[in-house]
Order: sequence, then C-alpha cells, then structure tokens
Amino acid sequence: MVYYQRYKQRKKGEHLTEEDEECQSIIMGCSNSGYYKRTRPKLLSFVFLSLLSCSFILAPHLFYPNTTFSLLRLAADDMVAYVPSSSSISNGTIFCDRSSFRSDVCILKGDVRTHSGSSSIFVYRSREKINFTNYLSSIVEENEEENGEQLHREKIKPYTRKWEPSTMDTVTELGLVAKTDGTPGKQHECDVQHEVPAVFFSTAGYTGNVYHEFNDGIMPLYITSRHLRKKVVFVIVDFHNWWLMKYGDILSQLSDHPVIDFSADKRTHCFPEATVGLQIHDELTVDSSNMEGNKSIFDFRNLLDGAYRPRVTSLIHEREAKKKLSVSLSPASKRPLKIKRKVHEAQQLKRPRLVIISRNGSRAITNEHLLVKMAEKIGFEVEVLRPNSRTELAKIYWVLNSSDVVIGVHGAAMTHLLFMRPGSVLIQVIPLGTSWAAEEYYGKPARKLGLNYIGYKILATESSLHNKYGKDDPVLKNPASVTKKGWEYTKEIYLEGQTVRLHLTRFKKLLLRAYDCAIGRTTRHFEQQ
Repeated sequence: MVYYQRYKQRKKGEHLTEEDEECQSIIMGCSNSGYYKRTRPKLLSFVFLSLLSCSFILAPHLFYPNTTFSLLRLAADDMVAYVPSSSSISNGTIFCDRSSFRSDVCILKGDVRTHSGSSSIFVYRSREKINFTNYLSSIVEENEEENGEQLHREKIKPYTRKWEPSTMDTVTELGLVAKTDGTPGKQHECDVQHEVPAVFFSTAGYTGNVYHEFNDGIMPLYITSRHLRKKVVFVIVDFHNWWLMKYGDILSQLSDHPVIDFSADKRTHCFPEATVGLQIHDELTVDSSNMEGNKSIFDFRNLLDGAYRPRVTSLIHEREAKKKLSVSLSPASKRPLKIKRKVHEAQQLKRPRLVIISRNGSRAITNEHLLVKMAEKIGFEVEVLRPNSRTELAKIYWVLNSSDVVIGVHGAAMTHLLFMRPGSVLIQVIPLGTSWAAEEYYGKPARKLGLNYIGYKILATESSLHNKYGKDDPVLKNPASVTKKGWEYTKEIYLEGQTVRLHLTRFKKLLLRAYDCAIGRTTRHFEQQ
C-alpha cells in the first residue's frame, strides 16, 4: 500500500469545528458561483443585482434559521462528496463539489462539448432559455461580446486521491468552461452527438496496482454511474489499452456504450450532461446511505458476478471437455471402478476448499509447502493461487468464488476478497508494522462484505526481521514507533524488507476454527443439492 501515514494521520486528525465547517461551506458556495466578464461596467445595475441576490440568499435564513448557506454537505470525515441531482442544476452551468477530502466532482448540464486538444470541456447555455435568475445576470452582461463569451471556468483532475500532490501530478487537468450559445465556432461543432450523459475519469495515478484499480477507480465508477442504468458514456482521461482489456467485463455491466479515449479521439463529442470526477466512499466499500436505491457492497458483488459469470461458465465447460477427453483416451474401466470414482468424488465435495494466495519475494510465506500439508491433513482440499499482472481476472474470480477459506498475506492481492462469497472465511496474515493498514484496507471491507474475517498478527519470531534486529530493537518491539517516522520507513523495513515463516502449531488453531466454520457450510450446501 502507498499511503499508510498520510491517510492515517488524516483519519485520526482533528475534525473541522462547526464554525470552520460553516466557513468552508460558504467559501465553497461562493467558489461555484462563477465569474462574469463585461466590457463597460454598470455600477448601478451591479449594485441592484447584488442587493437582490443577497435578499434571495438571506431570506431563507431569516425565516428558516436551520437551513444552510451551501448546496454542499460534508459527510463523515469529509469522505463523501454530495452531488445534487441534475434536475436541480440549471442548464448551461457548472456545479463543482470540492468538499470531499478524497475527490472533486463537477457536473456540467446543457450543451456539453469536448475539445481534447486543449483538455477542455465546454457547456453552452442558450439565451432563449434564460430563466429569471439568468435574466438578472443578463442586465450586467448585456453589452458583452456575442461570440460565446466565457461565464464560468473551473479546473479539475478527475482522480480520487486529491490529497496526494505527487500522485495527482500524473493526472491530466481538465478545464471546464461555461459559455453563452452565441456562435460556438467550427472547432466546437458536434462531430458525434450522444443522447446519454458522460462520465469523465482518469486511469493515471496508481493504476497498475490492483488495490488502487478497484479502490480508486472501479468502485468509484460504480458509485458514480450505477444510477444511470447503463445509459452513460465513459470518457477516459490518461487512457491505457491494457486497463480497458482488463476491466472491460465490468464496464460492460455499467454502460451500453463504447468507451472514449479523451486524448486520442480528436472529434467533438456532445452530451446533454457530463460528470467529471468520481465519488468515493471508503476503502473497498459502497455506503448504501449515499446510493440511490440503497445500493450496497453486495450489489457491487452481484455486478462482479454478472461480469465474470459468462467467462467462468466457459472455463468450466473447457475443463469438463478436457476431463472427458482424458477419460476417452484412457483404457476402458470396469463398472465397479466407475462406482468407486463417483463415491470418491462425492467425498471430495464434502471437503471444504482452501485457497492460499501465494506471494513471491517480500512478505512471502517461506514455509508455504508445510502449510499446504497441514491444511490437507486437517481435511481441506487445497489450491495455491499465484496471480500476477497478466492473470485473467475471471480465472481468479472462479477460484475464489468457489472457495470456502482463503489465506493471504497483507498486500494488494488481498483486494481479491471482493471475489469471495459472503459467509466464507478470510484469514489475513499480518506482518510486523502493517496492523493498521491491514485492518483499514482489508479487515473492515471484508466484514462489510459479510466474510468471516480472521486477522493473524505474526509474532516477531515469525518475521525474517527477527534475524536482522535485536529482540529489544523498536523494529521488533514497537513497530508503531517506526512507522510513525514516515512512509519510507514503513515501505523499506516492513513492506519490502521481511518475509514470514509461520509458527504452524500456533496457526493451526485458526485453521481449525476456519475448518469448523467451512465444513458446516459445505455440508449444508451438499445436503441441499
């Protein structure tokens, strides 16, 4: 993982006071009001407009003191951005919510047009559709140029880690511009007219790490677009072909339309509405209280099942075909042997399936082969899964979705807990110096998904660091004091500098607990068939 200290400090840090929240709310409300240009100032008109605007703003608070100045609301720990429904946003305008600690989200409604050459998105408003509020504004701008003058400008980097400047430096910044519908010009004529909204997001940042691909990208995309019921076009900034190949199955569950590579596609795409940036809730989770229809992490899990089920079915058919071929090529068996084979297969079905997510290099279990033997003696059917960046996600899903117990050492590969069935058992081996991250990034999400989660914190003697440092060294005795020094210490010492050798007698106690839980579930499933 990549942000142990900075994010940890933020979550444990001071919360905004009520006064600070009100100030931030007022500032944010003002920042979204836009700016207006004019050629000849009309002081009296401007004063009149200002007084009238203030009366609209203050009147609700004179009669209804509990109302708030801003359209924005801050969620717990500033994690969740509030984005109003498009029906509450005026045509030809830009609304930006920058209240979330994690990400900014802007909505453009009206005649939305892309211009990839300048990394810009324009929204035009028609003078023929001016309502009363816009009419008041037109008093000030009546002498402006008629050739599509700028009314409001915003900038945004559509990625969900805005508190990390170094990460956001890799993300393309987009300019959002609201203009009147004078004469858009040839460069803004629509080459492709879409009838559905667009969602713009970036696949830069930490893309390449499966945890971040899901936590910072796929799940926020689900949260932001699910309510559109596949009637949406995804426009990807910082596009990667491999990313689309890897996650195409999931995207097909969220959109009926082809993906657009924003930088490469120089055509002007026009939309009735666009959302720029993604909403994000918490680590590997979906907060149902912030979702239309109370969609939850279980609904996201169902979406994954729909995405991978066709490919998994194909893989199962391929396996069965290979089995039939091997049987047909072998010498004919007598009927008693066939009966014995069926009895044996029935017995195998009763054995719970244990999957070990194996690691190479740092944080690897060096006595993994002994762990496999011990698990088999307990009664598990054991499979060792060794995923890499090229492993097809559908195959990983197939293995983990059919498992009863999964064992893995803390790391990005634990993200695949999302592929496990609720009710199954997840054992996370927690190396020294990783306790906080293991709980926040995987322990809590596992419980929210309905998994029976067990965290196994290793002893100092189970870590290879035991051979490098004295028994009283803070690295072994007080890892928290070392990780407080910063991310580089955590990364060098605890993430990249240790392997694990399990005390099998100690670990066996957890494995027996997992077996008892799994065998009951397996037996019930077998009896129901």
